[in-house]
Amino acid sequence: MAQALVLEKKGELSLREIALPSELGPNDVRIAIHTVGICGSDVHYYTHGAIGPFVVREPMVLGHEASGTITEIGSNVRSLKVGDRVCMEPGIPDPQSRATLMGQYNVDPAVRFWATPPIHGCLTPSVVHPAAFTFKLPDNVSFAEGAMIEPLAVGVHASVKAAIKPGDICLVTGCGPIGIMTALAALASGAGQVFITDLAPAKLAIAGQYDGIRPINVRDEKPRDVVDATCGSDWGVDVVFEASGFAGAYDDALACVRPGGTIVFVGMPIQKVPFDIVAAQAKEIRMETVFRYANVYDRAIRLISAGKIDLKPLVSETFPFDQGIAAFERAAEARPSDVKLQIVL
Repeated sequence: MAQALVLEKKGELSLREIALPSELGPNDVRIAIHTVGICGSDVHYYTHGAIGPFVVREPMVLGHEASGTITEIGSNVRSLKVGDRVCMEPGIPDPQSRATLMGQYNVDPAVRFWATPPIHGCLTPSVVHPAAFTFKLPDNVSFAEGAMIEPLAVGVHASVKAAIKPGDICLVTGCGPIGIMTALAALASGAGQVFITDLAPAKLAIAGQYDGIRPINVRDEKPRDVVDATCGSDWGVDVVFEASGFAGAYDDALACVRPGGTIVFVGMPIQKVPFDIVAAQAKEIRMETVFRYANVYDRAIRLISAGKIDLKPLVSETFPFDQGIAAFERAAEARPSDVKLQIVL
């Protein structure tokens, strides 16, 4: 039995003892959890009880953005040792699946992802995890930053899919945590300037702290007008990252991308959205999609360690473990000034 933050059912959280897997296999490590970030998906399970086909039907431990310290290693583990500070990639695929063997393990239908029903998450003092999906943190990367590698990996994966070239001009639609981290990943990947759009002045102000990011409040400015002033009225940005999942943003994406440019779909709309395929064909746009990430955790860690990405301004508040329920209640408020809330165990 272990203490954990448990989602009992929609709208009901408790901090209690629960039976969790604890056996250490030869290729596993045991990790004392230090910091866990609250993700939008955690909040959605809390407030709605489901995300698409993933429905909370029995009590589930929340949390999948985590860092901690190794306390025990399996007999076959050579790359890590007791005392290493680490972060963990939360999705574990079938190592023999066709998707995994192709290097696209993130789309393996059998992947087991922390805090995705019925899989328990990591908001508990200790977890067992495969060493292959556990990554050592450099000394200059804090536990708080380590717990943000998971959402940053989405932005890094999106930038890899975008094939950004040095000096590219990009647009990110949506200034939530993933949107901001995607903008930072694009800059670190060589983009010369990144526009980012939203309706929330507080979040745009946070993004605007970073050199190279130009916020656009869509209540006050049309993204296409701002893009025209930089790129020319007959052109557009090289890459658009759609990170909002908002139906209206798709028109902005198509309007703002240049002929022959790229749109990367990062955000997930709640419902199907109309998309003008003919307009995309007329510009011969390259379109990419991302689902979580694959093979980029080490890249994300190096970008932080090298000072290419600074995530510290994105931590809005940190809560102790015994105030975990209050932390989720705060996250459910969706305060415009909050980017990332974290829980320290």
